[in-house]
Amino acid sequence: MARASGDDRQREPLSRQEIVRSALALADSEGLDAVTVRRIAAEHGVTHMALYWHFRGKEQLLDGIAEYLFAQIEIPPAAGESWDRRLLFALSAMLAVLRPHPAAAQLTQGRVLSSDAGLRLTEQFLGILREAGFSGEQSAVIATQLFMSVIAFVTGHPGPSRLDDPEGYEAAARTRTALLGALDQARFPNVTAAAAPLARCTEDASYYDSGLELLAGGVRAMAARLPQP
Repeated sequence: MARASGDDRQREPLSRQEIVRSALALADSEGLDAVTVRRIAAEHGVTHMALYWHFRGKEQLLDGIAEYLFAQIEIPPAAGESWDRRLLFALSAMLAVLRPHPAAAQLTQGRVLSSDAGLRLTEQFLGILREAGFSGEQSAVIATQLFMSVIAFVTGHPGPSRLDDPEGYEAAARTRTALLGALDQARFPNVTAAAAPLARCTEDASYYDSGLELLAGGVRAMAARLPQP
């Protein structure tokens, strides 16, 4: 019996994870508008119906991307650490996963409670906040604010990235420093004195690290004001 050719052999079905990874890569390179079931199917050389086993349309595909991102966030065990240190670790873990995917990160805003992975992440954050002494209602509000703040760090980065575009970063920093330094010193003495650090405050390491420290420090200050049992 003659063997079937490569074209004749049945194609291995695409897994849900393969589809989501392709969609995430497309979102990274071209933005969320480019992500469609038909586009992903075409990139894999199959009909869009082949993807309907997993996703019935674009919204379900976007849900899948958000779920995938939540599933990648692993909060490291920190036995013996204080709750505020564990909160900082949790925020850092969330940022590390979302930061490489600024376009897709915005999908997580309204989807954290829509998947098992998002619910598990929420449970961990709430557990840390309850240990700090916050009520269930307070913990829910604070966790939501923390999630939104981390997403905003990623989606609203205020300038070019030194890591992604070193030359563009340096050129933008020099231009911004010159513009700020040329302001009227009588009107803006503090701005002109801090022209260089203001222009470079978007440097990746300090920008993100200080932002997370501000979030954790703010929650720590709120916990210190709670009535003592």
